[in-house]
Amino acid sequence: MIDIKVLGPGCANCKNTTALIERVAQEKSLPINLQKVEELREIMSYGVMSTPGVVVDGKVVHAGGVPSREKVEQWLT
Repeated sequence: MIDIKVLGPGCANCKNTTALIERVAQEKSLPINLQKVEELREIMSYGVMSTPGVVVDGKVVHAGGVPSREKVEQWLT
């Protein structure tokens, strides 16, 4: 199972990023553990200064803006 965290205060881009990850995982029938992290201290502990940030299996893979569908598909392979 892939562990994914979306880091952000709950803004529109954060919600869109979460929805995109869920949609891609569902289409590919991949089991994911998706968490939303909205606590500022926890977000900053990852070194992310612009949200949304995405952490896959403990590694920051994206920060700032909604990621492309292609990027999300790469994370899930």
